[in-house]
Amino acid sequence: MDELSGLRQEYVGRGLSEQDLADDPVAMFDRWFHDAVEAGLHEPNAMVLATASREGLPSARMVLLKGYDARGFRFFTNYDSRKGAELAANPACALLFGWHVLGRQVRVEGRAERLGEAESAAYFATRPRLSQIGAWASPQSRTVDSRDRLDERYAAEQDRFATETDVPLPPYWGGFLVTPHTVEFWQGREGRMHDRLRYVSAGAGGWRVERLAP
Repeated sequence: MDELSGLRQEYVGRGLSEQDLADDPVAMFDRWFHDAVEAGLHEPNAMVLATASREGLPSARMVLLKGYDARGFRFFTNYDSRKGAELAANPACALLFGWHVLGRQVRVEGRAERLGEAESAAYFATRPRLSQIGAWASPQSRTVDSRDRLDERYAAEQDRFATETDVPLPPYWGGFLVTPHTVEFWQGREGRMHDRLRYVSAGAGGWRVERLAP
């Protein structure tokens, strides 16, 4: 479409300097995440998760960040889904947070590993009951005959747990922890001269910072 060439937004952010950075990328992410929350962004914890098969074929989808700390970034899913299977075969992955209203992006590259069952169960217990039942009902990423068939599966699981106070954790469902080896903070600037500062793991919990050309 010809009109796409005219779609552009001029960035007028104040910029990002090395002096603005926290000592480590998770602390810096925490600052920017709180900025996104305070700005009222819709689902500021939404992120693109990119994975690849053992053969290197990529795929990407939106998921929700459900926790972060010094260890890394956590999300939860069906382990039998496409992303779960790809991470089992090839744990290298990338995360992308796109906070466009703020003219900011955060890019995370690292490796994913499964969380322990206790941590997954603790999170699962906080989910709305309807979402818990959905985790039992949906054979995520697999082909299904129809929407009616999905609805039948959901109704069957509702009936199965109707007398249960708590819906248990499915054996194929849980969390992943993404341990980063690089985290880039991107701040839009006028004239497309954006600021890109990247933390790179230097081992033993240390980090070095690199500036990248836009």
